[in-house]
Amino acid sequence: MNGSYQISKRFKEVILNGTLIANTNYKDQLAGTSWELAVSRVDTLNSIAILSQHIHYYIRGVKEVFKGGTLNIRDKDSFDFPPVQSQLQWDTFLATFWNDAAEFANLIEQMPEERLKQVFVDEKYGDYEQNINVMIEHSFYHLGQIVLLKKLLSRRAK
Repeated sequence: MNGSYQISKRFKEVILNGTLIANTNYKDQLAGTSWELAVSRVDTLNSIAILSQHIHYYIRGVKEVFKGGTLNIRDKDSFDFPPVQSQLQWDTFLATFWNDAAEFANLIEQMPEERLKQVFVDEKYGDYEQNINVMIEHSFYHLGQIVLLKKLLSRRAK
């Protein structure tokens, strides 16, 4: 199997359908989660909604580069989202998240092997492969936070 397929599979593992590494994924954790739980806070920690939107922000931004666009995302803006105020808003966000993640994975899978080693936007950002791997690792990091927040919030509700 080629490298593009393998890295796409790793990305899908954390976001859409995997259980090999963390025994869960974003879709498993977020599907069926109420918007009230998603926006609930534990002290000063980010909410499940904010963490999910944060990961989606990067997926959407990098996806645009994969499609030939420019890199328009900034770290300073990556936690700045309007509050989710209804189940409909939450469900709409999740549907967009899953669609963008599936498209992102498809773009990776179709990426020629030689592109994986090409500079991503600017040399300071490394190559495409490095950026995709960082996206995967970053996603696992926040997935762990989401799992812990759900446990803490479910204990609080009892």
